[in-house]
Amino acid sequence: MNLHALRLFHTIASVGSVTRASELLNISQPAITAQIKKFEKELMLSLLKPQGRGIALTDAGEELAVLAKRLFAVEHQIEQFALNYRSGTIGSIRLAATYLPAHFLIPAWIAKFKQQFEQVEMNITTTNSSGALQQLLDVEADIAIFGGIAENYPDAIQTEELFQDELWFVVAPGHRYANQQVTLPEMMKEPFVMREEGSSTRERLLSLCRTYNSSVPTISLQFNGLHEAITAVVAGYGANFVSSLVVREYVERGELARVYVEGINLKNTIAICTRKNESLPASAKNLVQMIRQNPYVR
Repeated sequence: MNLHALRLFHTIASVGSVTRASELLNISQPAITAQIKKFEKELMLSLLKPQGRGIALTDAGEELAVLAKRLFAVEHQIEQFALNYRSGTIGSIRLAATYLPAHFLIPAWIAKFKQQFEQVEMNITTTNSSGALQQLLDVEADIAIFGGIAENYPDAIQTEELFQDELWFVVAPGHRYANQQVTLPEMMKEPFVMREEGSSTRERLLSLCRTYNSSVPTISLQFNGLHEAITAVVAGYGANFVSSLVVREYVERGELARVYVEGINLKNTIAICTRKNESLPASAKNLVQMIRQNPYVR
């Protein structure tokens, strides 16, 4: 079926006049009339009939006009869908995040993003560093947000630093090291409460010990979540090595205290990770752009 001719017919049916359709489409009346006659011959149906000095739709023409209106309405929907998808106002984003940004940064980012892109679907998975990296490599996530970049990561991964925060040693306020300066070997004699294996902060602590030829700490308690690990230290057991983003308010309220370890001043990188040489969907690009502009929203 000739869709161009159907569009001409749809325009005529909509405005009720070949003359008016000719003006709207900037096509001569004879050309439109010839196309319609050819279209009627193709369908083996009479669509238009004379009426006074103009034309009217036949019964078949009335029925076809309804179908044509539906067809071109769907065409408009498809065009609008493509436009919205290209601009990123619709679509979906699969986001993998480590615990630090998932709990302390992403909620505010998503709230701000959703104010502008409400129809974009978000699928967020919270995991440790190795899990987030693996999801990105397995194409199960479009973006990974890391709180602490791994020492080594595959060449297929591209990282973009957003900002850095400090890594702190913290203990309960009543601990003998609270607000004190100690050596790294002294600190490593304390029992530690840490996240599970695969946590970037845990790996940073072990790497620190290797760098300074210090004994590694005894990790007496291990949790799968930041909150649980911090709560145990607040309750008075052990020490933790953690991002200042996580514990700054605890320290300010006096629920935790810092321990200043001689010669140690480590930073923690908050970064966006994507797959190299792979274009992000428009919706994901919009999210990344918003995060760049507002990296530290609380």
